[in-house]
Amino acid sequence: MFTGLVEEIGQIKFIKKGVKSASITINASKVLEDIKLGDSISVNGICLTVVDFTKYDFTVDVMPETLRRTNLKRLSKGSGVNLERAMKVGDRFGGHIVSGHIDGIGIIKNIEKEDNAVWLTIKVYDDISIYVVKKGSIAVDGISLTVADVNKNDFQVSIIPLTNKETILSDKKIGDELNIECDMIGKYIHSFMSSDEKKDEKKAKIINIEFLRQSGFLT
Repeated sequence: MFTGLVEEIGQIKFIKKGVKSASITINASKVLEDIKLGDSISVNGICLTVVDFTKYDFTVDVMPETLRRTNLKRLSKGSGVNLERAMKVGDRFGGHIVSGHIDGIGIIKNIEKEDNAVWLTIKVYDDISIYVVKKGSIAVDGISLTVADVNKNDFQVSIIPLTNKETILSDKKIGDELNIECDMIGKYIHSFMSSDEKKDEKKAKIINIEFLRQSGFLT
C-alpha cells in the first residue's frame, strides 16, 4: 500500500526485454536506505517487487499484463521514474490510499500554466472516467492528486511547484501517457452498486408474467 507521495526520481539503468515481459534496473538512493528482497516499490505508480539490489540500484520483474496496461513499455535507458516505498504502519498519511494497481492509461491533452500552478488536462476512456469524481483523489504516475474538474472523457488536475519539481511531471508533454489509478474506495462502492443492480435485473427477469402463470397466480 502507498500514499501517492513520491520520495524521489529514479533513473532507468537497464531494461532486459523478454518476449512479452521485462526486467528493469533502476538507479536510486532514498528508497534503497532500508531495502530488502521482496519489498514493494511504486514505480510510476505501479507496485513492483524488488528481486535484486545493490548500493546504487534495484531490479524488478515486469509481467506481460503490467507492460500492456501501463506506460512502462514506453520507457528506455535514462528515463526518469517516480519512486515510493510501501508505507509503514504508523506513518503520517499525507496522500490517499494507493494500491499500485493501475486501472489504465491517460493521455495528456493540454498543459497550461496559471501563476504558480500547472494545469494538466488528461484524456481517459470510459472504463476509467466512470470512477473519476470532481474534488476526489486520483493517482497519476503514482502521484496523489486532487481532481479539479471532470468532463465526459477527460479530467483536470492542478500541480503545485513542489510536485512539479520533485516528480517527473515537469518533463511531460502533450501526448505523453500517464498511469492512472482511480480512488480505491470509489471503485469498491461502484462495484457493490453494480452488483446490486445486476441482482435486481435478474430478479426482474425471473418474476415475469410467465413465471406468475406457471406458479398458479394467473390462469
